Amino acid sequence: MALLEIRSITRRFGKLEAVKNVSLDIESGQFFTLLGPSGCGKTTILRMIAGFDQPDEGELYLDGQPLADIPPERRPVHTVFQSYALFPHLTVSGNIAFPLEMAGRSRDEIRRRTGEALALVHLEDKGDAFPHELSGGQKQRVALARGLVNKPRLLLLDEPLGALDAKLRERMQGELIALQREVGVTFVFVTHAQQEALALSHRIAVMNEGRIEQLDVPEALYCTPKSRFVADFIGTINLISAEVLEADRHGLRLDAAGLGEIAAPPLASAVAGMRGALAVRPEHLRIAGHAERIGLKNHFSGTVGESLYRGDVTVYKVRLDNGLLLEALATNAGPGRARFHEIGDRVSIEWRHDAGVFLDH
Repeated sequence: MALLEIRSITRRFGKLEAVKNVSLDIESGQFFTLLGPSGCGKTTILRMIAGFDQPDEGELYLDGQPLADIPPERRPVHTVFQSYALFPHLTVSGNIAFPLEMAGRSRDEIRRRTGEALALVHLEDKGDAFPHELSGGQKQRVALARGLVNKPRLLLLDEPLGALDAKLRERMQGELIALQREVGVTFVFVTHAQQEALALSHRIAVMNEGRIEQLDVPEALYCTPKSRFVADFIGTINLISAEVLEADRHGLRLDAAGLGEIAAPPLASAVAGMRGALAVRPEHLRIAGHAERIGLKNHFSGTVGESLYRGDVTVYKVRLDNGLLLEALATNAGPGRARFHEIGDRVSIEWRHDAGVFLDH
């Protein structure tokens, strides 16, 4: 039995259905992420788990017990907000101890568990500091320590890294993974940042307009998206409109207008005449000089329209002869000059026959 079971929940605000018949299971010890654009319903689900909001339809179960009649303060759940929500007049130790005081714990237990929580987030020397004396990353750690000090069954994290700068955010991602692994508490994480979700999560539910588009492990979401929305939302992808000419267990033969035939991986549901799009990641595309050939199955000519140097890679945007714009990555592993192709250069774009996934919706 899953730790948290969500069964057909719907939440309406007037005529707006913010969450539409959502069902999912979250296993004990998982780092589970609700991912999607603003307004897709992910925070509304988090609020219903916490008890701050109630579904209009459906049920939520924790350890097999219905949550409907349990008020927020009695649920074994804690929420960490993007704003941290620290009490400015309390020290770091005071903020962390607050949930234990509200639960009526003894003074000795409060002192012991507050010390353990401080050590867990590596802030042993900041117990007497006040929130205004801390950096953004330190405040985030205090909020996490306060969320974990009562040993909740679920820790809910609502965009907890959103207020941090890029470098600190990346460092905190690593700390979150290590912390979740160490304490073993189930994390339910809400974010709109795709790379963050891929880096942190055991499983991800990608949401769109109140529904779950796909629920899977990060690798499957990235490599085998089930819809155009998921393909386009998770990372960067090239979508090439095409029609299936032939389909068998070995692969697909597609026709792309103005390009010609494309070889693609097999798809069980594909039949001749089906229209859709081949979704191919930029890192699967190889770029070479126009006169050069890498020798891959799919090869087309185009012109470099833009190049973006990003240190480890250079991103090339290539306009194919039929007008289609594709994005390709070239690694900058070698010493010296990184940009091998200039804007306006004629180039060859190629990719393997087993790269990408054909999407019919």
